[in-house]
Amino acid sequence: MLAVPGIDLLFSSVPQSAEFRLANSSGTITLRCKDLKVLQLEIPGMEECLNIASSIEALSSVDSVMMMYPFFYRPQSLKLEEGWHLFPLQQYFQQIASQVSLEGRDPAMLRSSQPLTGPNRKRCREDEMLLGTVLEEGERGFIIDTRSAQAAKQARMTGGGTEPKSSYPQWRRLHRGRPLQESFIKLVDACNDTAINMDRWLNRLESCRWLSHVKAALSTACLAAQCMDREEANVLVHGAEGTDTTLLVTALAQPGCATPPLPFTSMIPPGGSPQAGHPFHLRCARSAYSHARLKQEAPLFLLFLDCVWQLSRQFPFSLEFGERLLLTLFDDAYASAYGTFLCNNEKERCLCKVKENTHSLWAWLNQPGERKKYLNPLYLPNALVIWPSVEPQSIQLWQGLFFRWIRSSQYLDEAWAEIQRLVEGNEPPVKDSAGNRLSQSLSDPTAQPENGR
Repeated sequence: MLAVPGIDLLFSSVPQSAEFRLANSSGTITLRCKDLKVLQLEIPGMEECLNIASSIEALSSVDSVMMMYPFFYRPQSLKLEEGWHLFPLQQYFQQIASQVSLEGRDPAMLRSSQPLTGPNRKRCREDEMLLGTVLEEGERGFIIDTRSAQAAKQARMTGGGTEPKSSYPQWRRLHRGRPLQESFIKLVDACNDTAINMDRWLNRLESCRWLSHVKAALSTACLAAQCMDREEANVLVHGAEGTDTTLLVTALAQPGCATPPLPFTSMIPPGGSPQAGHPFHLRCARSAYSHARLKQEAPLFLLFLDCVWQLSRQFPFSLEFGERLLLTLFDDAYASAYGTFLCNNEKERCLCKVKENTHSLWAWLNQPGERKKYLNPLYLPNALVIWPSVEPQSIQLWQGLFFRWIRSSQYLDEAWAEIQRLVEGNEPPVKDSAGNRLSQSLSDPTAQPENGR
């Protein structure tokens, strides 16, 4: 860990070689971090500057997972075993089994990787029978492919593909999907350019298409939820490997994802177990600041968090956690003192003994003193389905993340602290002239009613 005055910086949060500039007898080191922070270190002495830059480069590019900081971090308030067994992997599979046993009664949402039809359009009788058992006679289901139709067609040449209509006559296939990493990089570049005028800013925001990705993710999740809630149909969501956009859609569409310390049980590894198999280590390798363009990297988890933030903004009373939890999860997914987001799957974690030798982020967040910081003081339990608006006017840039290191959040933090004080004091909520809670009208004057109708 690098100790900078007022900042403790994990070396793993630096995604590339340190940039340095020498002038006279001193030097400047620029660090562009995975959490989108940019730091400039003024180092007196040319030799000292070169030595520090070399050390940062070496320590920020550790290859072995077991040599990373979480294996050496030992906070006094936590024990190693805490948090890892809140939701055992066996319980997760038992939950899936119980859902499968109820498929004949209620609509089910399934998740899988792509079928391996290949260029010769091979059939898999077992897979056809498996999906056939999900539907009763006369029923129809929906297959939501999170890839574009073109990407699915190209995948067939390497052994993948889609379900042929002739072999899956009761299923209707829908395609959704777009590239993502370049949008993330372009958006961060635009947010950091504080010298551009309004017209150029709006043009760059539109050209990066990040908000289009947010809209597409929410729209696809709403489609899946609508198929189940309105059509009472079973839904199968799949992509290439079933561990990326497939998880994004199913995690957003599923019910019961609003209670910390485990708010997103499909995509975030509950209790530290990567139950859904999202490859965090590959997808979150370098973030937006990197000269390299790694094919396997994509900010799927960030897109998921952004979508949840959109939900929290449109429905400020329906989620039990606040923005601070989303920001913490983003930071820890890219660089963390905890082992929760290490590795890509359960097998890798077992080989590295992550649970035995690192602390769980959930154990830290679940401490009474910490948990209180992440709760939404305006939360009211809501059993109804919430339907977010995906109109262009309703999707906003997540300023709390993308402008976090550029614009101060002091006044917003003070406002939330005051709301927390009022709620804990059981004082009646302040309402505006229209009878709405003042906190809601301030957060979004055009917000829908909490039932989303």
